[in-house]
Amino acid sequence: MADETQLRDYLKRAIADARDARKRLQEVEDGAREPIAIVSMACRYPGDVSSPEDLWQLVADGVDAVAGFPDDRGWDLDGLFDSDPDRVGTSYTSQGGFLAGAGLFDAGLFGISPREALTMDPQQRLLLETSWEAVERAGLDPSSLKGAEVGVFSGLSTQGYGAGGGVVPPEAEGFAGTGAAPCIASGRVSYVFGFEGPAVTIDTGCSSSLVAIHLAAQALRAGECAMALAGGAMVMATPGSFRSFSRQRALATDGRCKAYADGADGTGLSEGVGVVVLERLSVARERGHRVLAVIRGTAVNQDGASNGLTAPNGPSQQRVIRSALANAGLSPSEVDVVEGHGTGTALGDPIEAQALLATYGKERAPANPLWLGSLKSNIGHTQAAAGVGGVIKMVEALRHGVLPPTLHVHEPTREVDWSAGAVELLTQAREWPRNGHPRRAAVSSFGISGTNAHLILEEVDAEQERAASGPPVSGHREQAHSPASGASQFNTLPLVVSARSAESLAGQAGRLAEFIEHAGAGVPLAEVAGALVSDRAVLDKRAVVVADGRDEAIAGLREIAAGAAVAGDGPRDGGVVFVFPGQGTQWVGMGRRLLEESPVFAARMAECDEAIAALTGWSVLEVLRGDEGLDRIEVLQPALFAVMVSLAAVWESAGVRPDAVVGSSQGEVAAAYVAGVLSLADAVRVVVLRSDLFARRLVGNGAIVSVALSAGEVAERLTRYPELSLTGRNGPGASAVAGENSALERFMAECAADDVRARVVPATVASHGVQVEPLRDELLGLLKDVRPAPGTVPFYSTVTPGVLDGERLDAAYWYDNCRELVDLHAAVDALLADGHRVFVETSPHPVLLQPISGIMDDTGIDAVVTGSLRREEGGLRRLLTSVAEVFVRGVPVDWSGVVPAPSTRVDLPTYVFDRQFYWLQPPRRPPMPSRWGRRRPITRCWVRWCGRRGPASWCLPRGCRCGRSRGSPTT
Repeated sequence: MADETQLRDYLKRAIADARDARKRLQEVEDGAREPIAIVSMACRYPGDVSSPEDLWQLVADGVDAVAGFPDDRGWDLDGLFDSDPDRVGTSYTSQGGFLAGAGLFDAGLFGISPREALTMDPQQRLLLETSWEAVERAGLDPSSLKGAEVGVFSGLSTQGYGAGGGVVPPEAEGFAGTGAAPCIASGRVSYVFGFEGPAVTIDTGCSSSLVAIHLAAQALRAGECAMALAGGAMVMATPGSFRSFSRQRALATDGRCKAYADGADGTGLSEGVGVVVLERLSVARERGHRVLAVIRGTAVNQDGASNGLTAPNGPSQQRVIRSALANAGLSPSEVDVVEGHGTGTALGDPIEAQALLATYGKERAPANPLWLGSLKSNIGHTQAAAGVGGVIKMVEALRHGVLPPTLHVHEPTREVDWSAGAVELLTQAREWPRNGHPRRAAVSSFGISGTNAHLILEEVDAEQERAASGPPVSGHREQAHSPASGASQFNTLPLVVSARSAESLAGQAGRLAEFIEHAGAGVPLAEVAGALVSDRAVLDKRAVVVADGRDEAIAGLREIAAGAAVAGDGPRDGGVVFVFPGQGTQWVGMGRRLLEESPVFAARMAECDEAIAALTGWSVLEVLRGDEGLDRIEVLQPALFAVMVSLAAVWESAGVRPDAVVGSSQGEVAAAYVAGVLSLADAVRVVVLRSDLFARRLVGNGAIVSVALSAGEVAERLTRYPELSLTGRNGPGASAVAGENSALERFMAECAADDVRARVVPATVASHGVQVEPLRDELLGLLKDVRPAPGTVPFYSTVTPGVLDGERLDAAYWYDNCRELVDLHAAVDALLADGHRVFVETSPHPVLLQPISGIMDDTGIDAVVTGSLRREEGGLRRLLTSVAEVFVRGVPVDWSGVVPAPSTRVDLPTYVFDRQFYWLQPPRRPPMPSRWGRRRPITRCWVRWCGRRGPASWCLPRGCRCGRSRGSPTT
């Protein structure tokens, strides 16, 4: 019986283990086939294409983007073209697809010096800028991905930039190796962004970028990275490819690819760059990233020992297509269209078409043919960037539901038996029906080395995608927005813009204004503000427009675009100090609007109200909402305390947290609470019981006067007024005097006669003077139960200047706080000596900014000094403006605590690059014939074009001895 029980238990365990094994196996198999989401795309191609939308418009409009040779690369345009295909060193075509300003680059954005930028292959530069755009277009802050498992897979072919002796100037030689090495292209992207996934550069010739996407998909499915940037770049730095292809008779005489056409006479060389951002579909949906399309399957193979090293191989192409279909789990009839390789050669196009007929064309109804087209007919053969260009084109086609036309096909090539299967050329645009299944497209790329790639795309269901997609999770970390968020429930919003340079900042502001007015006119301004905070990097040059509506936002942004001054750079070193003043900052209505506009302010005020009411029986909230009570010290001081600590809470919700606190007079109570030295109950006990004692014993017996003189000058005058005391040393020309009213009147009259500014502080007692001394014993008794703690933030005392141990802030200290001189000057000196450089006065009206600024002026220290609210400006708008003031001066601000996260993706404009022109020039005596197309020696000096948008000036390098004067172009 025992044996049967053991056997039964064993069989149960074995069955359970088998089920678990099957489940794990199924998960592995599902993971190996999980669709890969394309969550973003960015590109540049001929025809002034600078975005996927531009590329779609170009193909939808049937634009031919092929043009003449560029004139900004040092090519000998007079000697390069010759219609004789046998003429060595020349090209028999003068046309191609070229990127305008291929040498322009924003080196500063990426922290690259001009010397290094000059030696960098322009393909590397383009990949950096396009990768930045691709990440932004995914709704992600590029800086948030630092340290993330993001892979980079870049297709690239060496184009000879910087090769050859004498090209790189001596002072830049140290960068030449990394600048020209293809392997650095992917690694540099990872380095600059801080990605820690695989970084692989692929060179399989024309199939490089599609192979890069294939490898990225594999890495994602294998768990080697959670996100990947894949694509490729091509810039023809020299005309070498034109010369080489001319000798092979491989170029079309007019430089145009006539894909699959009977008139095909060769390929047309072109250039471009494209990058797609990829994630596993489940990950993209988990993170709330918008999915543009999915990659269902990919495959790569090789021609092997075919009929020639560079000759295409039909059977190999058929195999790679079938492998991709198998990887996708699809039959050929479930794919609607193929974006073909279609280079326009008499040999390659027929072989490719026959492979498509043999795979996709069989077993299809003639009424439902496979449609075939090629982007190369519009822009030429972009080589290493061709595959990703085809992917971007077809993703846009999937989303628009239209198949765009292929150009230059007057008649299909007669080298293909088109009756062998149902394949037709897209000679005109066609609507794209779904035919019972989601729209699907395939993309082919076949490398000159024999490496073939095929990829299958599928549309995403729009309704399902809307349900799955939310605001992107920046940096793959959840963003906490608590119910007590500082986000405004009203219309006042900060629009935060930053850039690496002033020129980019102006461009950003202008582009954003245009977006809000036109393309984003239907997007709520709060969504735009939230996206600017969550989806964009915070850089050194900063501006904030605080606006109550769209018109004000647009006007403010246009002022910045026009060059309106923006103060300071960031980030800023030095700690943040919260400064809490004493009486004199109050005004009727203070805090009233913030109670309605800021949940954080209202929540902290409610806590204070409960604590104050427990001791007084009255409500500070009712006092602030009414018009009476603030003229009584026993009401005023608790109300000021509550407002100041609640303002501090709002600053902290915006990420501006104190590294130190300092207070003046009763402001030290608020400082002690914010520093964690006093609990709320103890802080309220100090301020309530002490102010009540003052009301009973001191009110009406004296006052305080602020004087625009140094403490020494005041002390000298007070020798004539024994009834008065020096009670405050606030700054180089700011002091306070307290005492009997009659003596103060005489003192103020003397100051007025000497043209010295003196004014009565709105206080009804002469604190910090001898009049306080009779209250000592009673006050110590009232506060004997106060239990100070060490605190979490350094407390700089104005009673005993310097950092004070929190546990010393007992009842005796709070007596000294109202009896002894307030030495703010000494406390600020100590703060500056300890490296603090940001001073935020958290009060309803600033009264200490001027003396603190005076201390900065005396010491020559650059510091940020700002307030919170102002008299009659007590709402969220003023507070947001104050936060913006410290932000543009380099203080870190967590705007997500102020601005609500967007509820959905907002297609913000991408970064405006501040580009300079970097291009190495040919050597002095190149071998004949030159790879640059020159047939005569040229001067020894290299040049750098310094114009941002055009040829503003030419500069000769240091050490040039060619004898030309600075400012004249070399030849």
